[in-house]
Amino acid sequence: MSDSTPARSGIRFDHVSVAYGKNTVLDSLDLTVEPGEVMALLGPSGSGKTTALRAVAGFVKPVSGRVFIGEHDVTALPPHRRGIGMVVQQYALFPHMRVEDNVAFGMKAQKVAKSEIPGRVAEALDMTGMAAYAKRFPRELSGGQQQRVAIARALAIRPGVLLLDEPLSALDAQLRSGMLAELARLHRELPDVSILYVTHDQVEALTLADRIAVMDRARLQDCGTPQELYRAPRSEFTASFVGNANLLPVTVGDGGVSFAGASLKVDTGEAAVGAAATLCVRPHLVGLGDGPNALTGSVAEVQWRGATHRLYVDVAGHRVKADLRELRTPPSLGDPVTLHFASEDGVLLGAGVTDG
Repeated sequence: MSDSTPARSGIRFDHVSVAYGKNTVLDSLDLTVEPGEVMALLGPSGSGKTTALRAVAGFVKPVSGRVFIGEHDVTALPPHRRGIGMVVQQYALFPHMRVEDNVAFGMKAQKVAKSEIPGRVAEALDMTGMAAYAKRFPRELSGGQQQRVAIARALAIRPGVLLLDEPLSALDAQLRSGMLAELARLHRELPDVSILYVTHDQVEALTLADRIAVMDRARLQDCGTPQELYRAPRSEFTASFVGNANLLPVTVGDGGVSFAGASLKVDTGEAAVGAAATLCVRPHLVGLGDGPNALTGSVAEVQWRGATHRLYVDVAGHRVKADLRELRTPPSLGDPVTLHFASEDGVLLGAGVTDG
């Protein structure tokens, strides 16, 4: 391997910034994707997540900072010399080429020996479950099948780094669920490949990622395992964007907080008594009826979701959500109800709170 050729796995952003004119679209991103890790970049539109991926691919040039693949600085390298595979949401298959020729295209561009190409095409198609479709044209495939071919094409070059840019967003819900399972299986079969996965879909990030980097307004806001960010978010933005959350304005007291006239027992860490803070409680951890940390209010909305009911309860002008197993007799609008949650299920945000 020459000095100009990137190592085969791992990604590091070293204070990478990207700007178009005076508009900064990625602001000093400092992030490492370990070899073999799946890192999801999660955030709303315009948060900088796709720009970060394009900086790794070589499609945008940072105005400052460096991008590494493995131990090699690839900031100035053209895309074709970075040793990466990339899959985008539009599939980008060549319509005039059969599936096998689409998969072979990247290897031919890399000047892989002709004798190697058929075997690697077959391997990639088999890995993605598309071996039986090698002779078909893209127009003869469903959307999910086309996406599998795009993934096979990316894998055929045997990349150390795989970039996935909203790869499932064009698929319907059923196909998306199936492809999530396939991507999870591929990750298990390719333990040395680092994957950077851009999405705005919480379920995709929680399902696939080893860690999630939460992006907003061009900056990295938070990073951790799905469990860490879901169970103990460090900011209101993370709490609201990773899963669903009740975010209640509270005042810190001695051994708990007060909300809407109710005293609630939660861990306040080192927050100062009297400080304003936000209490995060996940809707599925809220119960109906008497219990610890009780909140009383009136039913504002009832949504049946098949296996569950979601209640929206007006508590002193604040809507509190509760996701409950399907109720045989759900309450009616305006009915008085009591909600409750366990003290360990409330996470305090802000007010100088530290991890307990």
